[in-house]
Amino acid sequence: MEATNPSAVRFEKDADGIVTLTLDMPGRSMNVLNEALSAPLGDAIARIEQDATIKGVIVSSGKKEFLAGADIDKVYAMTQAEEAYALAETFKALLRRLETCGRPVVAALNGTALGGGLELALGCHWRIAIDDPKAKFGLPEVKLGLLPGGGGTQRLPRLIGIQAALPLMLEGKELKAAQARQQGIVNELASDRDDMMAKARAWIAANPKPVQPWDDKKFKWPGGDSKSPANGQMWAIAPSLANAKSWGNYPAVANILSCVFEGGIVDFDTGCRIESRYFANCVVSPVSKNMIGTLWFQLGSINKGRSRPDGIERGKVQKLGVLGAGMMGAGIAHVSAQAGIEVVLLDTSLDNAERGKAYSAGLLDQAIKKGRLTAQGKDERLARIKPTAAYEDLQGCDLVIEAVFEDRAIKAEVTRQAEAQLTKKAIFASNTSTLPITGLAQASARPQHFIGLHFFSPVDKMPLVEIIKGKKTSPETLARAFDYVQQIGKTPIVVNDARGFYTSRVFATYVMEGLALLQEGAHPRSIEVAGLQAGMPVGPLALQDEVSLSLSLHILEQTRKDFEADGKTYAGHPADAVIEKMVRTLDRPGKKAGRGFYDYPAAAGGQKQLWPGLAAQFPLAAAQPAQAELIDRLMFAQANEAAKCYEEGVVESVADANIGSIFGWGFAPQQGGALQFINAYGVARFVKRSRELEKRYGARFKPARLLVKMAKDGSRFDA
Repeated sequence: MEATNPSAVRFEKDADGIVTLTLDMPGRSMNVLNEALSAPLGDAIARIEQDATIKGVIVSSGKKEFLAGADIDKVYAMTQAEEAYALAETFKALLRRLETCGRPVVAALNGTALGGGLELALGCHWRIAIDDPKAKFGLPEVKLGLLPGGGGTQRLPRLIGIQAALPLMLEGKELKAAQARQQGIVNELASDRDDMMAKARAWIAANPKPVQPWDDKKFKWPGGDSKSPANGQMWAIAPSLANAKSWGNYPAVANILSCVFEGGIVDFDTGCRIESRYFANCVVSPVSKNMIGTLWFQLGSINKGRSRPDGIERGKVQKLGVLGAGMMGAGIAHVSAQAGIEVVLLDTSLDNAERGKAYSAGLLDQAIKKGRLTAQGKDERLARIKPTAAYEDLQGCDLVIEAVFEDRAIKAEVTRQAEAQLTKKAIFASNTSTLPITGLAQASARPQHFIGLHFFSPVDKMPLVEIIKGKKTSPETLARAFDYVQQIGKTPIVVNDARGFYTSRVFATYVMEGLALLQEGAHPRSIEVAGLQAGMPVGPLALQDEVSLSLSLHILEQTRKDFEADGKTYAGHPADAVIEKMVRTLDRPGKKAGRGFYDYPAAAGGQKQLWPGLAAQFPLAAAQPAQAELIDRLMFAQANEAAKCYEEGVVESVADANIGSIFGWGFAPQQGGALQFINAYGVARFVKRSRELEKRYGARFKPARLLVKMAKDGSRFDA
């Protein structure tokens, strides 16, 4: 066997004339597309082109995964469209040489192939993947404000059809091997590496002169090209549907649609050049810079443990206790059991605890219907959850999470009863969303082992957990809590103790500003649309209904009591009167009751509608504010409060602040998070606009002192 080493691409030719190109970048745990890989790949392709004795080519990987995608560092650093265009064209030229080299080329996918990795595979004539449940396949570039720039928008629609390909790119879906096979992206599945390589050689032997579908003179688009009547109706509504979801905040969405539509009326090579132009447009856009900076670099640093105390050995929770089997407690039990943890789910009665377990059963049934789980898998997970009303069952727990009602007395009582069953090393955590952890820890006999773990609802879907350090929380307790959050597949941010912590405190400003606008006479529909136009997932009035007006009233009353107990004066907010009126006078406490700012029809499939009575209870102002003014108020209220949290040390890192805002309450992802919004807006300009809003609407818009200083210094938030 002929072989050459060392290189990021190993070239091995066997006695049958089959060349295996093994992608294996030295010094890296994963292959990425950059010059260090593309240059030796180009050299290998040149050797194939020049050697007539080569009968076929297998492209595989020496890493655990096949190829993760482009070198994001390089893409992020690009500021010139010409540079981004050249990058895309260079990679595509490489793939064109590979697929037109005159030999059968097989992609042997031993693991994950995303983005440029899948585009490389699509540039091969045949794709065989190991049926590994952990492997993922897809074109997720849109999640970073980009689009597939290596021919993905041209090859995928020509391979599986326009209507099948568009959702994969517009939503950035990541498929398992079997799903990719079902979609027609992967041609064959293999049981292991040996099986995969054997199948690759067999296919090469049986197909000595393959041609890519788009290079076949008889090629016809699966389902029709862009001019086909079969796609006419789809093209008539697709842009509107996409814009209805994105509100124009994501250029990559429109660019992907344009790439596919325009590519569907021209030849393949022209379509590839069109793609490169739209790719360049995305690369230099502020949206991609915001999203890559936060959702790639900052998220990566969090997941690597930047907020975890150093020098403490990593650990895993073996047995977890959850106090309270309501929706939140049941959700925590579910995700923990999913992660393989034994769970004791405790409530005031066994019936209540059983209902909490049934919640998990319902979620698992949904997973079975979607083909994501087997009945056996459901039974295994449910077997890990033990419902109980006996505190003695908490014995042996490494961690207990309290998820009972937001009442200090109730929380104190369950803390004392649970701790009586725990060892000295066990951790006790509160899932409170607003009550300061240091105060709650006063009920604990071991405050150094007491911490806050603030989950978000619904727990099975929300990716974030906010870890709150009390004044006496030890570094060891923080490290173990951090490890647990990662063990259940969530992203942890770490904050210091304060009323509302970080996420609840800043999230509240969005909702409260929406209520203040309603009180002033802004049209409720305009308020809701302003939130969506700003990039928030839900309008502030709908979100307040979800949270529950009655809960907000309870928190408001508790806050007033706490201020009074501390000898302080509660300044209040214009929204307070709206909450009190909706609950006390109008008896409209929120979605759970079927009535809040919206009406919620009881009939199945009924659409919520803004309550018609709002017009009478909150009369419209004669002069309505401009939509841009509404958007600014909703966004500045959040960003300024986030800056205050950073200034006060509630949140210690820019990464935690940005990721916490996006994952915690859905702060406009295209802005890259609450602090990155200020960066992108310009700190000095943000301070100026804040002062304008302060003058018109009150002290809550007064710019954080830190921002005023930063504006003078010409500095910005650096992750």
